[in-house]
Amino acid sequence: MQTDTELWELAAPAFVHALPALMEIYAAAMDPPQDQLGGRKVIMEQHSRNPGFQSVTAVDASGGAVGFAYGFHGQRGQWWHDVVTQALRARDPSAERRWFRDSFEIAEVHVHPDHQGRGIGRRLLYRLTAARAERTAVLSTHSGPTVARGLYTSCGFVDVLTDFRFPGSPHQPFAIMAARLPLRERGAARSRGRSRVWRWTG
Repeated sequence: MQTDTELWELAAPAFVHALPALMEIYAAAMDPPQDQLGGRKVIMEQHSRNPGFQSVTAVDASGGAVGFAYGFHGQRGQWWHDVVTQALRARDPSAERRWFRDSFEIAEVHVHPDHQGRGIGRRLLYRLTAARAERTAVLSTHSGPTVARGLYTSCGFVDVLTDFRFPGSPHQPFAIMAARLPLRERGAARSRGRSRVWRWTG
C-alpha cells in the first residue's frame, strides 16, 4: 500500500532529542506498563551511543513522527548480544558463528497503530538495513503468528531460537530471528537449484 510518509535518518544526537515523540509511538504500539517507559527511554539513549548506531523515523505530511526504527553493530559486552549468544553457544555453536560473527542488531521497529497496515514498517526496515556493511541482521520479536513476525519472515528472517525467555521476563516467549544482508526483496525467489543454506556453504 502506498503511503505519503517520508523517511528521515536521524543521527544519534537528533534521535535522543526526538525520543519524547518516539516514546509516544512506542507506548501506543507496545502498550507497556507505564512504570516501564522511563527505563525503556534510558535504554534507548544508551543504545544511541553504541558503535554503528543508525536510526530512521517515518514522518507524515504534517511533520509528525508516526514510526521509527534503529539498530547498531552487535558485539560482546552488549546485554542483548551476550544473553542471546550465550544461549546459542549452549544449543548450536555453529548458529552463533553464522549469525552473530558480524551482525547488525535491530533493536526497535515500531509504527503508531493509527498508521499501521500502510507498509511503513517494511519501508523502515529496508531503509535501516540498506547500506549496512555487516553480514547479517538480528532481532527479537514476540513468539507466535504476529504481524511483526510475518513482516520479518517475508524479508528473509529465519528463526534462530524459539520460545526464548530473556532474564527478567520469564513469562514472555520471544523468537530470535536473523537474516543475511541485504534483506530479500518482497516476493524475491532464491536462485533455482540453490538450497536455503547455499550462502553459508559457498
